Amino acid sequence: MKGNMEERAERLALYIIEKQSTVRAAAQRFGISKSTVHKDISERLPQFNRALYLQVKEVLEVNKAQRHIRGGIATRKKYRGA
Repeated sequence: MKGNMEERAERLALYIIEKQSTVRAAAQRFGISKSTVHKDISERLPQFNRALYLQVKEVLEVNKAQRHIRGGIATRKKYRGA
């Protein structure tokens, strides 16, 4: 996945939009760190593809709004043993 950073940022954004994915899931799928995904999406992508950036930003905002719910579910599963 190394190489052209613009291409990588674009592929990451398309994946996140298509799958409604989180940064963590995208990082795991592409074999790179969450920091790299975040930097590609938030800093590099707006410089060359503003429209795609705005689309992926919407998905990430929804994920951010829901993360406390997913965390609570994960904690419940942990302590219930399921």
